[in-house]
Amino acid sequence: MNQYPLWKYLLIFVTLALGLVYTLPNFYGESPAVQVLPLRANLKADTALLQRVENALKAASLSPQATTLDATSVKARFNDTDSQLKAKDILQAQLGEDYVVALNLLPRSPQWLTDINALPMYLGLDLRGGVHFLLQIDMKAALDKALESASSDMRSTLREQNIAYSGVSREGKQVTVKFRDAEARSKGEDELKQRFSGLSFSERDEGGEYLLLTTLKPEEEKRIQEAAVQQNLVTLRNRVNELGVAEPVIQQQGADRIVVQLPGVQDTARAKDILGRTATLEVRLVDDQVSMGAAAPFGTEMFKDRDGFALLVKKSVLLTGERIDDAQPGFDSSSNEPAVHINLDSIGARKFKEATRENVGKRMAIILFEKGKGEVITAPVIREEIGGGRVQISGQMSTEEAKDVSLLLRAGALAAPMEIVEERTVGPSLGADNITRGFHSTQIGFTAIAIFMIVYYLMFGGISVLALGANLLLLVALLSMLQATLTLPGMAGIALTLGMAIDSNVLINERIREELRNGITPQAAIHAGYDQAFRTILDSNITTLIAGIALFMFGSGPIRGFAVVLCLGILTSMFSSVLVSRALVNLIYGRKPRLTKVSIG
Repeated sequence: MNQYPLWKYLLIFVTLALGLVYTLPNFYGESPAVQVLPLRANLKADTALLQRVENALKAASLSPQATTLDATSVKARFNDTDSQLKAKDILQAQLGEDYVVALNLLPRSPQWLTDINALPMYLGLDLRGGVHFLLQIDMKAALDKALESASSDMRSTLREQNIAYSGVSREGKQVTVKFRDAEARSKGEDELKQRFSGLSFSERDEGGEYLLLTTLKPEEEKRIQEAAVQQNLVTLRNRVNELGVAEPVIQQQGADRIVVQLPGVQDTARAKDILGRTATLEVRLVDDQVSMGAAAPFGTEMFKDRDGFALLVKKSVLLTGERIDDAQPGFDSSSNEPAVHINLDSIGARKFKEATRENVGKRMAIILFEKGKGEVITAPVIREEIGGGRVQISGQMSTEEAKDVSLLLRAGALAAPMEIVEERTVGPSLGADNITRGFHSTQIGFTAIAIFMIVYYLMFGGISVLALGANLLLLVALLSMLQATLTLPGMAGIALTLGMAIDSNVLINERIREELRNGITPQAAIHAGYDQAFRTILDSNITTLIAGIALFMFGSGPIRGFAVVLCLGILTSMFSSVLVSRALVNLIYGRKPRLTKVSIG
């Protein structure tokens, strides 16, 4: 009656063994490390870079515990944070801007655990810390971008309305529109005032030319700056979501700064790279008619392509990354090289169609701006008008870079470039006390429950405590396998899970007692107790699970962290309080057909 088939015992044993293996990495702790990641497509993480890192550290009399090379980076592990910080400064000075040198924390787990992907669970900023970035927005670049866009739109507006003009130029904070006569200027001013309410207009006659001078109104400047901060906040949130970071903190600080905290991040080099890159895309015309000298002529800029050759392009921007709806990595159908496929919105598609129609036979440069520096990705000759809003960029990209560029473009263009002005790994925001108290509260709660259960239910109480230990083991293993971020609310979820799990065993034990009082045999009482209590346990756990799913769906930040632990805890408690405890009861009492008494208090 109270016997499991062999396969069920094996299932429980294998589950608990796997739980133990995937829980083990959490006991080894972490060591401070420095991670070096190449930024450019032509630079690779290889043995040459590993050798450079080792030589630089050796020259500075720094002895890392180990230096390792993986597919994307070189990592050096140290005994203490002082050595880690010194190594970061030395490597950054030695390697230059072509490499990201970031602080990291690497698990001390044995290699055999790492080989089977058994990793410690992440701890949030309030427990273990993470990465803290302070980013400065270049507001001057935001205003320059707005004026450049306005000057381009002015040209389009005057052309659409058939108003004759002789040129549009921008100098500093002023855009100047030149007309041949006063009548054309009057018509143009009326039309532009309707379209551009954020600009102030004034007239001036100079050297036989009729000029219309435009500048941004103070309230418009303020609006552009506020919009730049908000757009960059949204873009950063999208990028962090693409990185898969749980419970990040992204908030404005002051008028032009943004704080980003990434709790439990392991690959900080990639996070720093993704957040620090502006990845704005601009389409401009190549100026092949002007010979390049020591300095770029007026109205042009000089950029280098991926082979290092200089290219002269016009300052006038045909299209920006703001008009990108979607970007996906893929391959060029003709050369089979990695590429990024871009879909433009309706305005972008129209502008791109007009630009290609009016400039057939000319070269068009697609420039990717990262950290304020522009690089020509490709500069093809325009063979024909391109419509439909679908564009492809390619040119000596690696598959990984195509993924990164598409991620950045898909997450949204930054309204203005940003620079990381402060970066640090942070300790627990609520102090190391919180870690100690959090774990101690769980230990004290577990001990108190264990004492009560053993005193009140004797042998069955001891079995319930063992099942509760299995529940905690499986919950930590699941959190580690899913690489979830554990915060203080998550620890509260663990404590709640323990209380709920023991509640299920209390129901089972009380049901067995009731059956024994009704005069049936102990074996029948055990069978009836587990079978009949299961329905009640299932009902109560399903209702709690529904509440947990609702918290996860509609909550944010710490609430979602609590909900994840709660939902996982419900699943593990169902397994441990019913299957594990009954397996132990069956092993102790199930083999005794003439059982006359059970130790249940």
